Amino acid sequence: MGKISVSDDFQQFCKNLRMSDSVVSNVQSRYHSITKRINQDFWNSDSETRHSLYVGSYGRGTAIYTSDIDIVVELPWDIFSKYDNYSYNGQSALLQAVKNSLMKTYSSSYINADGQVVDIAFSDGVKFEVVPAFKFSNNCGYYYPDTHDGGSWKSMNPKSEIDIFNGRNLITNGNLKRLCRMIRAWNAHNNVFMPGVLIDTLAYKFMQDYEHSDKSYMYYDWMSRDFFQYLTDVSGQDYWLKPGSNQRVYDKYGFEKEAKEAHIKCIKALDYCSKGYNYLWNDEWREIYGNKFPTT
Repeated sequence: MGKISVSDDFQQFCKNLRMSDSVVSNVQSRYHSITKRINQDFWNSDSETRHSLYVGSYGRGTAIYTSDIDIVVELPWDIFSKYDNYSYNGQSALLQAVKNSLMKTYSSSYINADGQVVDIAFSDGVKFEVVPAFKFSNNCGYYYPDTHDGGSWKSMNPKSEIDIFNGRNLITNGNLKRLCRMIRAWNAHNNVFMPGVLIDTLAYKFMQDYEHSDKSYMYYDWMSRDFFQYLTDVSGQDYWLKPGSNQRVYDKYGFEKEAKEAHIKCIKALDYCSKGYNYLWNDEWREIYGNKFPTT
């Protein structure tokens, strides 16, 4: 037995969840290469930064070391007109055109085009999901292709989602994004299969009214306990509205059982902390969050 530092353990845990500097460097390099390739083939430009945007968890700042990298690449409107005029599934043809473009740069990588994205799987385990899109004239979002059911165009506003997420994160002293990363670790360790966008949506809504939302790492054991209780309470809903765009976010698999189990383990960990049981404290959190949580 001995003194347990909640703050030190959770601060180290949050650090352990981040991508290494070398991975971040590779991500940035590949982002620039992908952007340049698209600009060369669709915009007659060599720019490595124009017409592209990080989206998804990486764009919102909630990614962990296992996360995919989602990016939007903007294409000219005449390209939209070309594929919109197809008699059947021009969206699939568009994805194939983007895939063929990217294969010029990444001929040795596995590239697949399906659904709404072009996937590039790199040998080091990092995967990019590239979404070709067409920016609205008012700059308030994009059309993007969906190849399912014969093809259609969907709309999104990732910039608005990122902006409102960053605003809430600032208000909560950085705790919103750290909570999202922690729940991603729980999700992966326990095979919950919650989509990342659902994790971020529910964490955002929880933090809107949480009484300790702006507190220090010292409150992260309570925050964990209270968020898993929140997940249990809201698990019966059909869908939730994504902050910033109000698009519906659905859950296909359910998470009530796993959230209840995690909540019980949090209560046990808090009891071990009050008694100074170091090993049991750390072991309980590692059962919840995985081996990125520090040992004694």
